[in-house]
Amino acid sequence: MKKIVILTSLTMSPLLGLAQTQTTDSEAPQVLDEIVIEAPKVIRKADMDVYHPSKSAVDNAKNGVQLLSNLMIPTLTVNDALSSIQAAGQSVQLRINGRESSIDQVRALLPETIKRVEWIDNPGLRYNGANYVLNFVVSNPALGGSLQTIARPALNTAWGFYMADAKFNVGRSQWEVGANFKLTNKIKTHRDYTETFTYTDGTTLTRDENSLGGEMDNTLGNVWASYSYIRPDTTVFVAEFGLNHKFTDKFVYNGLLSLSDGSDDILLNDIHGDKGSTPTLSLYWQQNFSHRQTLALNFSSSFYFGRSYSDYLEQLPGAAAYLTDIHTDIKDRNQAYAVEADYIKNWSNSRFTAGASYTANRNRSEYRNLDGQIFHQRQDKVYFFAEYFHRFGKWSATAGMGVQYTDFLFNESNRGNHSWSPRPQATITYSLNQNHNFRLNFTSWQSTPSLAETNIVPQQLDGFQWREGNQDLKTANSYMLTLRYGFNLPRVGGSFGIRAFTSPNAITPLLRWDDERLVTTYENSRGLQNLSFFLAPQIDIVPGWLMASGYIQYRMERMRGTGYTLNSNAWSGNASIHLMHWGFVLSGQYVRAQRDLWGEKISWGENLNLIDLCYNWKSWQFSAGIIMPFGKYDQGSKSLSHWNSNEQHMRLDMRMPYITVSYNLQWGRQKRGAQKLVDVNADADRSTAGGR
Repeated sequence: MKKIVILTSLTMSPLLGLAQTQTTDSEAPQVLDEIVIEAPKVIRKADMDVYHPSKSAVDNAKNGVQLLSNLMIPTLTVNDALSSIQAAGQSVQLRINGRESSIDQVRALLPETIKRVEWIDNPGLRYNGANYVLNFVVSNPALGGSLQTIARPALNTAWGFYMADAKFNVGRSQWEVGANFKLTNKIKTHRDYTETFTYTDGTTLTRDENSLGGEMDNTLGNVWASYSYIRPDTTVFVAEFGLNHKFTDKFVYNGLLSLSDGSDDILLNDIHGDKGSTPTLSLYWQQNFSHRQTLALNFSSSFYFGRSYSDYLEQLPGAAAYLTDIHTDIKDRNQAYAVEADYIKNWSNSRFTAGASYTANRNRSEYRNLDGQIFHQRQDKVYFFAEYFHRFGKWSATAGMGVQYTDFLFNESNRGNHSWSPRPQATITYSLNQNHNFRLNFTSWQSTPSLAETNIVPQQLDGFQWREGNQDLKTANSYMLTLRYGFNLPRVGGSFGIRAFTSPNAITPLLRWDDERLVTTYENSRGLQNLSFFLAPQIDIVPGWLMASGYIQYRMERMRGTGYTLNSNAWSGNASIHLMHWGFVLSGQYVRAQRDLWGEKISWGENLNLIDLCYNWKSWQFSAGIIMPFGKYDQGSKSLSHWNSNEQHMRLDMRMPYITVSYNLQWGRQKRGAQKLVDVNADADRSTAGGR
């Protein structure tokens, strides 16, 4: 089940952010008296908001994720316990000194080394469609090495998170090695589900599921190692290796199915999941030349070895034979490779960036439930972009153009398609001063069809529901226009604005009857449009002690596809509060997930709340908290299709008290971490099996 829009700031390359990184070092906050706790200050720039951690934010954190939580950046939802960083319900691209990083790498940062955090809420062309970007600028610490450890077990169930990370420095080289383990074993689940089918002749059938319980497993581990060589002002080299292993991601559900046609009740057993390994390798080289010129190259690759499976069984109580017996078992051997080269030229008030990238995906899927049939898919993407930024007085502007070429080929059928897609982007910013600015931003991006959306192998979901991909799908285009006002008042800061979005050929599911089968396939729809109003405040309630931040959004959406036009209006948002004093940090968080209209379905992520109390003593941190102390965990969807209307709520037994023990050991003298200007992404695709 997937969790899931984007605010805006200025469109520009990561180099733009990095160049500003180099010019704002003099703006470091003043050192405070040890007794005083001061909220972090934000500096509003043309292309980003810059947050300087206060002394209390640093002292009350033991890793980079905790420090980010203490900054209380409006719009952000930071959940260290669940290893989640989101903004307005969408993913956030994380970077360390300009290079793309994972949440594990951010967690491994020492809070003392984080000089500032750059919040970019309208990333430029270089970020290739990212919703938001957080760049952690790490200064040169006076430490030679560090060891961080975290242990966070739950007290009432088999759930927890454990991590260790070590850094070592020898001359101009820095070595890092680390690992983590996330345990989720047999969490109790319940599913509330009802649906109504409408046949082509107008007759209907309603099915109600009474939950008989279930459980969820989600256990995974990561190991990583990196080497970096840094020769100041000339050369940077970085080599990174990682291995992600998903031990199990399994959902088991049991229910009693009642039908409106008077048929006998049916027992059902629904199991689906996946498991596998993904090794990754990244190589980076950067060379600085005279006249403020830079050339950066990055190679990235990943491999996925795993399987996805689904078992769906229906039978009458007490009967030996099954009414429905469906098994899907897909074995994937998928590869992805990517390379990117960027050129950057800086002047005193302007900047030019140009780049090119190539990404190749090679997918091989073996269907064991179909006598071992093998299917191959090839995907190739080429992307070119150029962007120019100029600052004049209180105004600044960025304009750029990107072009993406996409090609698909399905070997067995010799079918495929290709397309060219332009990607224009522009931003105008007016800064009255560092405390008030206005930004008008236009951005665009493309979304390529996934492996699951193009896989034409029919998959049976239950007694008469099927899923089948569409090999004629084309790359979808998206466009967004945002007007935002950012402000800093004596005790209140934040932003509010309006955002308009359209995707005229969005790739969405489509339901159709094929004889007695209800088939879910995919199409390039007639488009999605939405209009959002948002407010993201940060409030210093009791100066030096109590601070709150949050985000609230009202969104109006319209979705059009073959045979339907749908509308949806909904509120969403989050709120966080921090009380820090005497080494204690009491925090609370509430999240109302965003409702997304996509195709003929409205989906929402996790509605969550959390309370946590921690105490910092020397190199140790001790904390206790509880996930979902109030209300019920809810994640689900609502189908508005004429052929199949349904509503589903997944309930997890998430009321989990936990404790956390962290320890940071630091020694010697340490070099500054490598600063990467380019980080191309290569993610191997995965198949999806079953799942109602």
